[in-house]
Amino acid sequence: MDLTDILQELKIKDASAPEGLPGLSSCPVAEVLCQIQERFDDKGSAEHRPNILKSTERLFSNGDVHWLFDDANSDLRSVYEELLESLIQYAALPVCETDSGTLPEDRYEDIPAKAQAVNATLLTLSRRLENAAESLASSGESTFVRTLTRSLAPILCTFAVTHLQNQPWTNEASRRDALELLTSVVRATGGGSVLDLLCGKSGGDQRGVLGSILDTLQPELTKDKWKQNQALKHVFSWLLVQVGRPWLADYLEKVFPPSLLISDDYRTENKVLGVHCLHHIIQNVPAADLRQYNRAQVLYHALFNHLYTPEAPLIQVVLPCIIDLLAVLEKRPAHTGLPRKPNRYDEVLRLVLTHMEMEHKLALRRIYASNLVIFIEKMGIVIARHLKRLEKVIVGYLEISDGPEEKARISILDALEKLLQIAWPRMECRMGVLTRSLLRFLCDVESEPLAPKLREELMNRASRCLMLLDRCTEGKLKEQLVEVDGSCVSDAVLKCIQTVTLVQED
Repeated sequence: MDLTDILQELKIKDASAPEGLPGLSSCPVAEVLCQIQERFDDKGSAEHRPNILKSTERLFSNGDVHWLFDDANSDLRSVYEELLESLIQYAALPVCETDSGTLPEDRYEDIPAKAQAVNATLLTLSRRLENAAESLASSGESTFVRTLTRSLAPILCTFAVTHLQNQPWTNEASRRDALELLTSVVRATGGGSVLDLLCGKSGGDQRGVLGSILDTLQPELTKDKWKQNQALKHVFSWLLVQVGRPWLADYLEKVFPPSLLISDDYRTENKVLGVHCLHHIIQNVPAADLRQYNRAQVLYHALFNHLYTPEAPLIQVVLPCIIDLLAVLEKRPAHTGLPRKPNRYDEVLRLVLTHMEMEHKLALRRIYASNLVIFIEKMGIVIARHLKRLEKVIVGYLEISDGPEEKARISILDALEKLLQIAWPRMECRMGVLTRSLLRFLCDVESEPLAPKLREELMNRASRCLMLLDRCTEGKLKEQLVEVDGSCVSDAVLKCIQTVTLVQED
């Protein structure tokens, strides 16, 4: 099908053409695109929109590059932008008016097919832009093509990311097509990766499209509107995590408020997503920028309040996030003056230990235990302030099995091992309690129905803790363990005890 047939199929009218027939010379591309948009937006032609999309795709595929990207028309760039916005609206998600920000999945059942139809048209245009930039490289027209590509890239990228993720409004085919479109846009803009597309090439003179996309999303990322489009938060999150150091600092003012807004929602899934975004910001923005304007302090209070929520998915992301934030707010203990005053590390750890003492849900116990060793490492010797409560928590967690993988008890043994290494001068007075707990733990593990490899790992970890405890007490533990009656314990437990008693003194 030649271009004239396509224009007739689209019912393009050109009053200046003989007998009303469209032609390249008589019908500029800007006029054609405007008429396509007008027909597509007409409410009476809703049932014809799939055909209009297919015809537009053929137009982009068969049109001559000099005609499609005529640099003589100064308004052509805005014409293309408006047309793409209209086409994308065909696959737009239904507006959500509920406070939950979610709709039943059946409301999205027709979106994947519509997205594929739009994607095919956009992909064809993107490929023509890429080819045109190469074919016109020797002429001045390539400059206009590159400028047009940079102008359309934010629209194309946003659409691709919207349908790229595994969500109720996508299926495998639409996600595959969206990825193909995103890859094509990256190539068309001359980049080698999504990061190049978003932030520009390192050392290059062209900025990426992330700023333009965030400016477009900004009016929708407000307290009253962000839940109306269920895809909005996922698009924002996906774009954010693609950008790391040193580029993210340039967009801090645009990404920090929306991340905080999402994390402050009442729904756990939104809190988790928001904290995930905030954690990425903390890890990829210089500490000085985070402390500026009290951003870090505001963030600390928001995260600290989340610690009161007994939801395992939320606590799992909040604890690592707030630990990394504390490194921004507080100096390392080795760099603080004497006496070392309690700070936010102590405040957070006190709350965590309070929750650990009372927590009975295994999922939360595993999360708390896995993060406890990080607190001990970060705080260093000042962890000695909390030894009494740590002792109580460690003993309590060793007593309760959380099979089949025993993640909580493995983590608590790691924490005890790290604690013995760091706070060894204060351990002699706690030798009795910790020794009894470890010996009881060894007996329990031997009698519990565990996998052989797991049992061996647990007993080895407990043995290492006993050896460290013996070193902390300068051999006093060894003297007491020698007196253990071997007939009262199993061979496996006795072997663990002997790893301590038979060690030669240095």
